[in-house]
Amino acid sequence: MITVIIIEERTTPLTKLLKKQFVPSPSPHIRLSLISYEVGGLIVKGYMAEPKTEEPLPGLLYLRGGIKRVGMVRPARMIQWAMEGFIVVAPFYRGNWGGEGQEDFAGVDREDAFAAFDLLAEHPNVIPSQIHVFGFSRGGVMALLCGIYRPVASVTTWNGVSDMVLTYEERVDLRRMMKRVIGGTPGKKPAAYAARTPLHEIALITAPVLIVHGKLDEHVSFEHARRLEARLIEEGKPYEAWYFPAYSHQFPAQEHRKILTKAANWMKQHNTQPTRPS
Repeated sequence: MITVIIIEERTTPLTKLLKKQFVPSPSPHIRLSLISYEVGGLIVKGYMAEPKTEEPLPGLLYLRGGIKRVGMVRPARMIQWAMEGFIVVAPFYRGNWGGEGQEDFAGVDREDAFAAFDLLAEHPNVIPSQIHVFGFSRGGVMALLCGIYRPVASVTTWNGVSDMVLTYEERVDLRRMMKRVIGGTPGKKPAAYAARTPLHEIALITAPVLIVHGKLDEHVSFEHARRLEARLIEEGKPYEAWYFPAYSHQFPAQEHRKILTKAANWMKQHNTQPTRPS
């Protein structure tokens, strides 16, 4: 029997912005801020990037990969997405950069992503029905969970994790961390790993999904993309898959930029918040 973490979809704000501090931006056209926001009594840190315009814009929730300092959000990546015409929020996740609490690898720290989505929905210049979610690597799990528990306009997972048990099996170098953070092995803690595997809840996603994956990825294997695509097909969900036979976990910079723009354009084709089932 599979046990999942049940988190109800909320109609009232989950969080509030506590502090917004402007920091140097790599672009004169984008305001970059270090933000602090409240999630369940904890203070969580993140970045916000805003194009310098008063026009209403779509929002983008950027969900990083890694854990702790590994995979930390880079301002340059935030700026790239903001230059595509999004107001972007990227949480660092709890316990990072002075934030309170401890990450637990897509467990309760998923609330940090949900709360960041709510922040975007409350932003005065964000079009609430046009909030997209992007996840890279471990952030793929977080993005899919947001697609399940929040009314997102689209979900993009780029070299993203979809199956936490598969991650444990493939990433020998991560097993010690995963046992510590999740509480044990998949054999000893099957419910904890199932709760962190959104494949079991794909039926609840209503937004279109974009899968971007390098077939030579040595950190998040191509099998994660295959399993996600199979579940989307099984549940009859709208999706696109862009697979790159010659690329690994990190795409070449020039190609990455081209694909990022292409993905941004794909998102804008889905600028309508889907109807959630009652």
